Amino acid sequence: MNYSQLIKQLNKRTADPVYLILGDQEYLSQQIKEAFIRLIPDSERSMNIGNYDMEDTTISTAVEDAISVPFFGERRLVIVNRPFFLTGMRVKSKLEQNTDDFLDYLQHPEESTVMVIFAPYDKLDSRKKVTKALKKVATTIEIGNLRESEIKKLVTDQISDQGFSINSDALDRMVELTGGKLTSMMSDLPKLILYNNETKIIDVESVNGLVSRSMEQNVFDLVNSVLRKDPKQSMDIYHQLLLENDEPIRINAVLIQQFRLLLQVMILQKHGYAQGNLASTLKVHPYRIKLAMQTVKHFSYNQLRDAYIGLVDTERQMKSTSRPPELLFELFVLKFMKQVS
Repeated sequence: MNYSQLIKQLNKRTADPVYLILGDQEYLSQQIKEAFIRLIPDSERSMNIGNYDMEDTTISTAVEDAISVPFFGERRLVIVNRPFFLTGMRVKSKLEQNTDDFLDYLQHPEESTVMVIFAPYDKLDSRKKVTKALKKVATTIEIGNLRESEIKKLVTDQISDQGFSINSDALDRMVELTGGKLTSMMSDLPKLILYNNETKIIDVESVNGLVSRSMEQNVFDLVNSVLRKDPKQSMDIYHQLLLENDEPIRINAVLIQQFRLLLQVMILQKHGYAQGNLASTLKVHPYRIKLAMQTVKHFSYNQLRDAYIGLVDTERQMKSTSRPPELLFELFVLKFMKQVS
């Protein structure tokens, strides 16, 4: 089942006993949560909705709630957040998560309870007994790696619902500036709608002026300016990131990740991988893959490798010397550009 099918089902006030919402999309998670809450009448919500975070509550507590009879109502809603025990993650928590009660519940879910498990992870550990049991019983909705076309449709539908429209070039620019992050795009919509209230049309000019650039987009621009051997633009973008309170070591780490991705995309493309295969294989947002594919067309393997190695060495120096990190980055840029010139 996909997101749209789920919302249609819930709008008809029908629901399955157990749901698994898999993926980290804050906007969609919130929309789904609100749709489930609407299943419970306003007057019953305080007594018939339980909301549990597994990083500070046991799953047994959520199960105890789930097996309880609804209080003067037809349904109970039990929401389980961040079930890290379904993954291979290690979380700093003093709680001991014993999943036996949960496994028992999954064998015979309570008919009057809707249990919704929000797992904001790329994937679960399918080797675990509890994960296998959950996937066998639950209706699963994956909201993590949406295709660009799906993201655009969700944004366009939201705009249309408010009586507005958006130009195709403006929508493309929104995707570009936000790195294809649906939550960021939806967060910027109120500003765009207010600004274009008279025309009811969102254009590329207002997008350029009002949409916040993601760190990923700034890093993408920084990567390309470095590869194009443009020291002034490289340092301008770098200092802009610093002004936005990004730590030098974090910026460097994201740059390393980006160059690693470019190398992976270049190598896998030579082995016949297409855009969709790359996104699923590398577990990376499809939009990042699209940008990476555009970049690697213009540069050699040696250039990408040298930049990657240079950044790894810069990170080592940032952690082991007292030299200013900004200076170390400038030295990397100048050294790299001298190597490839």
